[in-house]
Amino acid sequence: MRYQISGHQIDIGESLTTHVKTELGETVTKYAERPTDAQVIFSRRGHEYMCETTVHLSTGLNAKASGRASEIYAAFDDCREKLEKQLRRYKRRLKDHYRDRKEPVEVFGAASYILAASEDEAGGQEPETLQPMIIAEMETQIPSLSVGEAVMQMELAGAPVLVFRPEGKNTVNVVYRRDDGNVGWIDPKPGS
Repeated sequence: MRYQISGHQIDIGESLTTHVKTELGETVTKYAERPTDAQVIFSRRGHEYMCETTVHLSTGLNAKASGRASEIYAAFDDCREKLEKQLRRYKRRLKDHYRDRKEPVEVFGAASYILAASEDEAGGQEPETLQPMIIAEMETQIPSLSVGEAVMQMELAGAPVLVFRPEGKNTVNVVYRRDDGNVGWIDPKPGS
């Protein structure tokens, strides 16, 4: 597994890098088939250290977790424990996903935009136009998954929503976490 371990405005020592590779490698290989790479980013806000980890699996699924603590090693350990809990919860489904899917998840490119907050949300006056101001444009990827895989991917990533293409269809679907804790699924009708 390839590792990309970095610090955002802090230095990461060799000892921490070795600790991360050993512990994360052990955790991920216990629960997931053929992880390909991991990205670990450390940062600091005030007295608190934060660790964000993303693990890419060979099938195209991703697992994400974050942790915080007053010490950098404790922040990583908190993050690793959360990642391990996610992977343990989905171990059987991850293995079934790997068995059923010999090819990686197909992804499609799409544009992603960040829109400026409206004036009234920012405490200002009424906006002059209904057209929002685009402040950033990025490229994102939309995976081709089954509904079950989409729900699993959303939960592994800790995301509130996931946009995906159902396998074998040319439409876009959405799964999202509802306020009541359930998962919602939006499946547009053909011709709509």
